[in-house]
Amino acid sequence: MVTGNGSQSSEVCNYVSVSAEENGTSNQRRPAGWRAVSLILANETFGRLASYGLMANFMVYMQREYHMYQVQAATILNGWTGASNLTPVLGAFISDAFIGKFWTIALGSFTIILGMVIMTLTALLPQLRPPPCTNEELQHGECIPSNNTQLGVLIVAIFWLSIGNGGIKPCSVPFGVDQFDLTTEEGRKQNKSFYNLYYSIQTVVLMITQAAVVYIQNDISWALGLGIPTLFTIASTVLFFIGARLYVYEKPEGSVFTGVTQVFVAAYRKRRLHLPVDGQFYESPLRRSLLGARELHLTTQYSCLNKATLVMGDEVSSDGSCANPWRLCTIQQVEDVKCLLNIFPIFLTSILSFLAMTQQGSFTVSQALKMDLRFGSYIKIPAGSVWILTLIVVSTFLPVYDRVLVPALEKLTKLEGGITVLQRIGIGHLFAILTMLVSGFIETKRRSSALSHGGSDGASPMSVLWLFPQLFFIGFFEIFSLVGLMEFYNKEFPENMRSIGNALIYLTCSLGSYASNWIITVVEDVTGRDGSGWLTADINTSRVDKFYFLIAGISLLNFIFYMFCARRYHYKASVRKTS
Repeated sequence: MVTGNGSQSSEVCNYVSVSAEENGTSNQRRPAGWRAVSLILANETFGRLASYGLMANFMVYMQREYHMYQVQAATILNGWTGASNLTPVLGAFISDAFIGKFWTIALGSFTIILGMVIMTLTALLPQLRPPPCTNEELQHGECIPSNNTQLGVLIVAIFWLSIGNGGIKPCSVPFGVDQFDLTTEEGRKQNKSFYNLYYSIQTVVLMITQAAVVYIQNDISWALGLGIPTLFTIASTVLFFIGARLYVYEKPEGSVFTGVTQVFVAAYRKRRLHLPVDGQFYESPLRRSLLGARELHLTTQYSCLNKATLVMGDEVSSDGSCANPWRLCTIQQVEDVKCLLNIFPIFLTSILSFLAMTQQGSFTVSQALKMDLRFGSYIKIPAGSVWILTLIVVSTFLPVYDRVLVPALEKLTKLEGGITVLQRIGIGHLFAILTMLVSGFIETKRRSSALSHGGSDGASPMSVLWLFPQLFFIGFFEIFSLVGLMEFYNKEFPENMRSIGNALIYLTCSLGSYASNWIITVVEDVTGRDGSGWLTADINTSRVDKFYFLIAGISLLNFIFYMFCARRYHYKASVRKTS
């Protein structure tokens, strides 16, 4: 039940996997593998198709159908993006602590259906939108705006979609992993393929939404463009429940946040104690029986937390269990908390790195609307589909990176993966800065061209393909920073908290969106005092280029802070142990 700090192990922040029988779950079903996973992927795919299919073109929908100014539309879109990436944290907590992954996904699917039905009704029922107006009236701001009821219905639909994403996003990958037998070599290979397939499917879904769904919405019917994804979502939810007898279910193990809080409380209560050189530190009997001969040892980082494991008096019961978890914690708990503290600065610096991606999802569409959208003689690119260029970059270069660049770098650096995970994320930060610099120069040229061809109401004869460089570079940001963060959280998070780690990616995106909204509000207020603001209703009279340069400057400062944090970071396998 207790252990000293005698012999030192090379294991640091190691975690033990407990089988279904050992951790008390009643799971007796043999994992069905791909048969079960295919249904989970189908549900995830069509849920994303519905949300992404709307989000990709939502700026256009709000500006054309609800007659919103670009700043108002961008604020709502960023708010929705932020909410959709914030709710997965809540979903991960509910799943782990209360109802499990299956029912969290099920409830998320139902709420996405509800949100999509409401959103489809806004396109079907004229009374849920402002009266239509001509393009000329729209350009001059003479259209009747939406009333509170119409805007309220739109917000309600967004709310349910955000809640639904919160249920599906953090649980689909962990629930899919549960369906493989990781005790066999075949199961482990299938699991590795699952991650690749999952990412590939998401890229394909995004490409479909950027092309087919946006085309239907713009050129055929908004009601049809929203209704088709809704029907697919309903069908995929039915299939998800049909597979209920195939799935492996892991019981929720309780809130991980409680264990984290207990460490801080126990360490605070024993703050006046001195750590002995060879003291007795608590580890639960179950944990030690699973570890066998191997022992976990406390590390020197954040040594004040080590006091939480120091056994005093009658804190250990006769059966070896902890009498009061708010006064005594296990070595495992303390080391888990230390890993979280190490990760936190990297998480903070990642928030502002997403500013570049957020701008490409909002103001880039407004730029495209004032450019020549023709590609060749017969093809016209919808403004909401310009992001497909980024998806092409990601889907094309990512296999090249994995199959060509990584092996070459491994031979050169002798490191697994060619470079460290933090180096990969840092390269992504550089691409974020480069994206905003290029965006600013292109917008300066586009704005000048538009003003010389019709003034504030004019559209630039520049091809929309001029936006390709900034969309190209933001694709590399995704490949390096976004995928790098996924790998980083997966490797560095404690195993019993990886669902939270999976949700942390979405939280990063969410806080990045909210940070973008705050910056937009401040810039609009400060620069608009003299009547010539950077972000006005018309992008031609705005100075979005200066705003882009501002974001580049913020991203540069954030990169410097990231480098400081990354140089001080200790990977789990390299943290020095107590002597």
